[in-house]
Amino acid sequence: MVKVIKVVILNFMEFKKIKYQRLRNIISVPVIWALVIPLVLCDICIEIYHRICFPLYGIAYVKRFHYIRVLDRQKLPYLKWYEKLGCMYCGYANGWLHYASVIAGKTESYFCAIAHLEVRGYIPTKHEKSFAKYGDASALRRRYDSHDIEYGKEE
Repeated sequence: MVKVIKVVILNFMEFKKIKYQRLRNIISVPVIWALVIPLVLCDICIEIYHRICFPLYGIAYVKRFHYIRVLDRQKLPYLKWYEKLGCMYCGYANGWLHYASVIAGKTESYFCAIAHLEVRGYIPTKHEKSFAKYGDASALRRRYDSHDIEYGKEE
């Protein structure tokens, strides 16, 4: 009898947990999907910048298809339609954020090649590893000299 009561209580607790998780998802989904509008607007702005300014700086374009994947998970037969839709959104959002980060990194590398001050808890980006160390003026000058060779010196 005690075992039966324990099973009933555990099942009830599990049901409440699932019910709470569904409620959380129902509340959060509109917030997540509302971000698609600013995300697309940012995508348009970054792409305009990328296509106009990178050729002016002599920087090679970043290949968008290397970062954004939207349709590959659609082939998974075990996903429901709304899971596939969510996968498309996450693939676009996370891929675009990575893509935009690479564009920003190449821009930072072109204009400002000084590493940030290393403080506890700071995680530097990959592109920052090639930057001149914080406070090292001679390393920055050497980097800018090689920068002029790579990108062409302004007259």
